[in-house]
Amino acid sequence: MGSPRTERVAHALARDVRLPDGAGTLALVTIDNGLDHTKPTTFGPTGIAELTATLTSVRDRVRAGEVQAVAVTGKPYYLAAGADLTQVAGVTSREEALALGRGGHAAYGLLHDMGVPTFAFVNGVALGGGFELALNCDYRTAAADVRALALPETGLGLVPGWGGAYLVPRLVGVQDALDVILTRPAANKPFTAQQAERIGLVDVVLDTADFLEESVRWAARVLRGEVVVPRRELDDEATWRAVTDAARARLDATIHGSRPAPYRALDLVAHARDRSREEAFAAEDEALADLILSDEMRASVYAFGLVSGGKRPVGAPDAALARPVTRVGIVGAGLMAAQIALLLAQRLGVPVVMRDLDDERVAKGLEAVRSGVERLTSTGRLSPAAASRLLGSVRGTTDLADLSDCDLVIEAVTEVLSLKKRVFAEVEQVVSPDAVLATNTSALSVTQMAADLQHPERVVGLHFFNPVAAMPLVEVVQAERTSPEALATGFAVASRLRKTAVLVADRPGFVVNRLLVLLLGVIVDAVEKGTPVEVADRALRPLGLPMPPFELFDLVGPAVGLHVLTSLREDLGERFPRSPGLARLVEDGTTVVLPAAGKGLPKPVDPAIQATFDAAREAEPLGEPLDEAGVLDSVLTALTREIGHMLDEGVVATPQQIDLCMILGAGWGFHLGGITPYLDRTGCSERVLGRRLLPDGVANVPTA
Repeated sequence: MGSPRTERVAHALARDVRLPDGAGTLALVTIDNGLDHTKPTTFGPTGIAELTATLTSVRDRVRAGEVQAVAVTGKPYYLAAGADLTQVAGVTSREEALALGRGGHAAYGLLHDMGVPTFAFVNGVALGGGFELALNCDYRTAAADVRALALPETGLGLVPGWGGAYLVPRLVGVQDALDVILTRPAANKPFTAQQAERIGLVDVVLDTADFLEESVRWAARVLRGEVVVPRRELDDEATWRAVTDAARARLDATIHGSRPAPYRALDLVAHARDRSREEAFAAEDEALADLILSDEMRASVYAFGLVSGGKRPVGAPDAALARPVTRVGIVGAGLMAAQIALLLAQRLGVPVVMRDLDDERVAKGLEAVRSGVERLTSTGRLSPAAASRLLGSVRGTTDLADLSDCDLVIEAVTEVLSLKKRVFAEVEQVVSPDAVLATNTSALSVTQMAADLQHPERVVGLHFFNPVAAMPLVEVVQAERTSPEALATGFAVASRLRKTAVLVADRPGFVVNRLLVLLLGVIVDAVEKGTPVEVADRALRPLGLPMPPFELFDLVGPAVGLHVLTSLREDLGERFPRSPGLARLVEDGTTVVLPAAGKGLPKPVDPAIQATFDAAREAEPLGEPLDEAGVLDSVLTALTREIGHMLDEGVVATPQQIDLCMILGAGWGFHLGGITPYLDRTGCSERVLGRRLLPDGVANVPTA
């Protein structure tokens, strides 16, 4: 992986604070790396050593009777964002890995053994080891505006290694602890201060404006006995076992053993009830050391770096070239169009007009926008006043001339090239010469779409993913004649929408759909050749994808999947297989998957579709059946070959951009690193392409 960057040392600075009403002296330790808010405070070995030295000095003063309480807090906006992952990923030996865990436990253990009450004043982001710093204190306050409290380690190929796996189930109960340690990291859903207070992760939420002063006053009240914080009883042994057994069954049903970290974390929680603090922390050290030296963890850190750095798009033109966007037009009023309109109005704060052919379509689009606003209001993300303003900024029309004063017009009509060409030809007649035209196409050629326009250079692709508000990726498509100004405008709009933009060349399917549809095509092709549908559907379990293939087909829509598969086959050739069985499924409207057994569980393939594929195969035999390993090998081989083609074609600049697209556009796990690290570490890239896609050590434990 090369040498990690120099540690940004998290300094531990202690000062005395006189507690009110004669409650004594509080030693306040502030964690601060001395950098601005764009450089989060993280803990590396030097920072942990400094924290240990500072807390040791404070403990000496406690023993001398000079200090009656100890508190930790952070610089503005941060308590601490956890361990420095670049330092962790630079570890090369198990002894070094063990030292990381033991060093954190030793430092935080000083808070537990201080001899006076200890407090965490959580003034900002507290993630991973940063949140565990707070958990090792006796009491916790949190500022009302804190929105990121979490133990995300299992999503990064690690476990909570500085006390979290032992302390959280004791604090909030084993059921909620597994939500904190397993469920929320998988969904990337940190707690707000208020949510953390509700389950007992923090004791009180205080106003942000005078948070530190109020926290000191609250601590004084605790010391004087005016505030007593109740602590729950430890869950009984039967409850503990039942909850952890159910969690293990859920892991088996969702990730199928595809990565070790969630299982190791569950093991730690399962044994936390009956272990002593010392035994539990030693077990955390061992688990952490094993995982630090795993390929999944290195791939996760690589993926985390890609996502964190994705706000600086590779290959984007000078942002100063972007056209001002003060009014946006949307051609189409269907589901995607309405979602795009709502997001534009909300994030850009500009008027948006949706145009469709008749009043009925327009009314449906506006109703979809209204429903979206109502959902935002009902969940507290929009005030009634803001909701009213937002609804007022989106209007509908059937008159093309109403788009005339738009700076940006996005077409979001049916995926038919001739229709999209006609839409752009009509729009070009009414908008200004400087207006930028964008297409939300998911696979069609933007170059062909713009070919007959007077100004094809004004056309850029903006491929949003469904659901638009939730999916963080936008593929920004550069056609053959797209101007730097149009391209810069596309990137600027994506940025203002708080999306990660990836520059892609105008090649069929771009990145995400090209690879996902190929994957689905190979799976279906295996069934066409006689592989049972259940076998094909299980074959990709070792990858730990967000959903099985046939559930993904159901989500995309079989007709849409067939259409894209067919169009990619026409453009890219035989490696995108034909599927007579899928064509029959679409023609018959056959159900593809059954309902899930429970919330969050995968939807099983409907075995009834086997008959449809069998009938198609009898009419046209296509090959021999495969077992699960054979199907997986076929998929990985096809993906590897396709990625080689994509890089040769210049669809994106680097393999890293493919990985970023698969993480953000397809929801592929950090443990895969996107896709290319997995292909490298399984040897598939060298077998198929004769080379690694990434240098050894970039997203894996170095082999040399």
